[in-house]
Amino acid sequence: MSPHAPVLLAEVLEALEPGPGDVVIDATFGAGGYTRAILEAGATVIALDRDPTVQPFADAVARDYPERFRLVRTPFSGLAEAFAESGEARLDGVVFDIGVSSMQLDQAERGFSFMRDGPLDMRMSGEGESAADIVNTWEHGPLAHIFKLYGDERQSGRVATAILRRRSERPFERTLDLAEVVEKALGGRRGAPIHPATRVFQALRIAVNDELGELRAGLEAAEATLSPGGRLAVVTFHSLEDRIVKGFLTERSGAAPGGSRHAPVAVETREPSFTLKFKGAREAGEAEREANPRARSAKLRAAVRTTAAPWGRIAA
Repeated sequence: MSPHAPVLLAEVLEALEPGPGDVVIDATFGAGGYTRAILEAGATVIALDRDPTVQPFADAVARDYPERFRLVRTPFSGLAEAFAESGEARLDGVVFDIGVSSMQLDQAERGFSFMRDGPLDMRMSGEGESAADIVNTWEHGPLAHIFKLYGDERQSGRVATAILRRRSERPFERTLDLAEVVEKALGGRRGAPIHPATRVFQALRIAVNDELGELRAGLEAAEATLSPGGRLAVVTFHSLEDRIVKGFLTERSGAAPGGSRHAPVAVETREPSFTLKFKGAREAGEAEREANPRARSAKLRAAVRTTAAPWGRIAA
């Protein structure tokens, strides 16, 4: 099976309803799985990706669909600008596939995985502060904070202490070097179902790429840019991202809880900017979960843009 198989593809297409004349933004182009399916349905696709290594995949798609496809190298936060520069009159759909891609994990030189030795990098764009910069320069408090907040690492302080102790001898440069230090700090595997370094590597990746900030910015941009009736589909793989998407759609569809009769919540009444396509989240079926392990944690949430004004900033 291809390692680049798009997750929940049928469900995403059902949510987006792409067709001839539609314009859709694939905000996470990757290897182009969603993009190709949307193009096959007859729509035009504006693809976004900050990862420069996706260019060969984009070139292949452009050869097949030269009139209806373009790639813009930008993160989620540049979605509105990318659409404005496209010259298109309306935006009918936006899809996000949140998190690190299989091909990024498979490339040892990118430094995303502790399963393969490589430079401790993790930058999706190849620019800015790397994971090595963070573990070699940040103080104990900020390191422990991101390990706890982004990785849910219960022994975040112990890991941060071990990192500072080791880097006083020599800086971290390689993925397996950091993984070994984390494993020793946490007392080894001890039969754990996941590697002890999993949470720390996840936290570093999220911090390096500001993934949660970019997700919020992307959702805000989609709300501001989608035309009335435009569809939004978001696939997440981790509770941190899903919590943000769920909160955003719950609030802006008017489905937010109103508190109890003993402690009512005072909220500003605003016209919903979205209506939900379906309640809750959709997950992959058994066949897809068996065929594609990445699908096991995937959740799809979707909504339709109303005529109301956008709400703007999402609370962090």
